[in-house]
Amino acid sequence: MTMKDIPLAQTIKSAIDDALKERGEANVLVVGKTGVGKSTLVNTVFSGRMADTGQGRPVTQEMRKISKSGIPVSIYDTKGLEVKDYRPILEQTLRAVGEINAGADPNKHIHVAWLCIGEDSARVEEAEVELARALHERQIPVIVVITKAIADNGFKAVVEGFFPFARNVVRVNSEPKVLDGGLVIPVHGVENLVDVTMEVIPDGQKNAFAAAQRIKIQHKVDRSRAVVLAAAGSAATVGAVPIPFADAIGIIPVQIGMLASITAIFGLDVSTGFLTTLVGGTFTSISGTMGGRALVGGLLKLIPGAGSLIGGTISATVAGAITTAFGEAYIAVLKGLLSAHPDHAPSAVEISEAFKEKLKSVSPGKWIGRG
Repeated sequence: MTMKDIPLAQTIKSAIDDALKERGEANVLVVGKTGVGKSTLVNTVFSGRMADTGQGRPVTQEMRKISKSGIPVSIYDTKGLEVKDYRPILEQTLRAVGEINAGADPNKHIHVAWLCIGEDSARVEEAEVELARALHERQIPVIVVITKAIADNGFKAVVEGFFPFARNVVRVNSEPKVLDGGLVIPVHGVENLVDVTMEVIPDGQKNAFAAAQRIKIQHKVDRSRAVVLAAAGSAATVGAVPIPFADAIGIIPVQIGMLASITAIFGLDVSTGFLTTLVGGTFTSISGTMGGRALVGGLLKLIPGAGSLIGGTISATVAGAITTAFGEAYIAVLKGLLSAHPDHAPSAVEISEAFKEKLKSVSPGKWIGRG
């Protein structure tokens, strides 16, 4: 088998479809009174300044759904839970949530609720407690977010007393605040909120939430490493026979799928053009040609002592080690690029060039024998 025997376009398309399906979608209900900073919080946590995309799609008179192409999260935003006449808003919100979560597709459900209470008000309303309790009873994890968190003065303890059923209470300041005298209160608490949300959101939505949030790269790394582990297992299965060297090209579709999934989890473009550029540039750089034997030979040269396998067989251990090294290198590249330029989405060419450089120093041999 050679690379020519692999339908590259179809392999890439299938990899993209599978990656997006596995990543799924996450949906966050954001509720609270008018003026507590819900839009600022959403724009701080998620990519694409989602709350700046207009009014969103109306779900009910009191609720709208905010989404943006390429970002695997939707925000369900409600009108403010004002002290006066809050009952219609509360009832419509609960009715809408019930209808949404009654659907068969778990990707369409509301997966977590952020109840926002302004620290500057130092007050908890009956409507907030009633809505949070009702959501909790409907099996939706509730995180109480104390916004505009400048000076606690015991308010968090008060809030915890009102919401013993909440999964957590988190103090957050979503944008820098300049106090009298010039003292600046920086953004804080958002990492904690992201951590807590990752803990309570369903497993099927963790990849989507990790991709959509822009606060903590480590969540993207951790979820991507699970993908590498699974891909290494699949590659090892290919090599379990052990297989003739010429058939080792069979691990390449596994690796293409792995690259697509990691790209999706990092929240980057997972288009055909992107993945074709990445795959073409990377594999060509390793092998110097798209021929299957040369390609796998290039990969094997990265492993100490593996050169003797040429013309022989590739074991499950070696196949898994190649794939693990490949995946870990890709994760390191994306983490480095996004850490250096958090507000810049690197292109396929930028990633491909950095990946090629990274592969020159990678040592797959250290993964041989790891389970």
